Amino acid sequence: MIDAGFAATFADVRAAADRLDGVAHRTPVVTSATLDERVAAHVFLKAENLQRIGAFKFRGAYNTIAQLSTERKRGGVVAFSSGNHAQGVALAAKLLDVPAVIVMPSDAPAAKFAATRGYGAEVVTYDRERMNRAELAASIAAERGATLVPPYDDPGIIAGAGTAVLELLEDAGALDAILVPLGGGGLLAGSCLAASELAPSARIYGVEPEAGDDWVRSWRENRIVSIPVPKTIADGQQTQSPGALTWPIVRRLAAGIVTVSDDEIRGAMRFAFERLKLVLEPSGASALAALLSAKAEVRGTRVGIVLSGGNVDPVTFAACIGV
Repeated sequence: MIDAGFAATFADVRAAADRLDGVAHRTPVVTSATLDERVAAHVFLKAENLQRIGAFKFRGAYNTIAQLSTERKRGGVVAFSSGNHAQGVALAAKLLDVPAVIVMPSDAPAAKFAATRGYGAEVVTYDRERMNRAELAASIAAERGATLVPPYDDPGIIAGAGTAVLELLEDAGALDAILVPLGGGGLLAGSCLAASELAPSARIYGVEPEAGDDWVRSWRENRIVSIPVPKTIADGQQTQSPGALTWPIVRRLAAGIVTVSDDEIRGAMRFAFERLKLVLEPSGASALAALLSAKAEVRGTRVGIVLSGGNVDPVTFAACIGV
């Protein structure tokens, strides 16, 4: 078992899986002969768009909040998110009877606002171009005596997110490569931890938008590099730098980082809808986009793809797939 002083370990991922058993959906692993033929590989798609709240984010949120003491649960939780983490925290808090405040950018998709409020959370908005969401959330948490639940840079979040690839490997068997959508790195870091134990020879790649290439730049310079807020249709991947906790895990265990254009993401969304009958949001389609555009060499291999989410409003979805 790899343990390089990381914030989370495979044992944490396994414990998170036990905690989530019977709470999170064990989402299906989808296969497609058409997709296999197109990319000349045997592809296994982990459909986290069918997870509770429509994204993998529920896993980390529930895992983290469930571990809080009774006193801290009583004080409530605060989170900041462009949408999916917001919904994950809101639902997890509701299930665990914990008050929740969510800090969301004013330009987040309307469907994500509605869903977050629908789970009973209080929503506080901010201007992502002018305000620091982490600082705002921290100030609210301090003022209310609540616990901050970060979107990715937290041991419980990383371990919870890693259960998606743990399930993928348990259901699909050994894989040669795994492509994972990449924002702050919680999902990729957790995926690396799961694969390091269950498929140590697998090559794991993070996939981020071309416009938001903070991980590519960081990888190249072997240090955390920050960029301005990226302009991309993948709103869930508009992070500005790798996380302090996710970075060392990914740098040590991943094979590399690749990027995809917004047009390639749109093409993947269209393919998923037409051929797989799956609705994906832009961020959720980025790893599939990397596969379809041959950003990683996978011909002749068994490859896993994480479809990380499907929360997209109808108007945006129609525009993305060209309707």
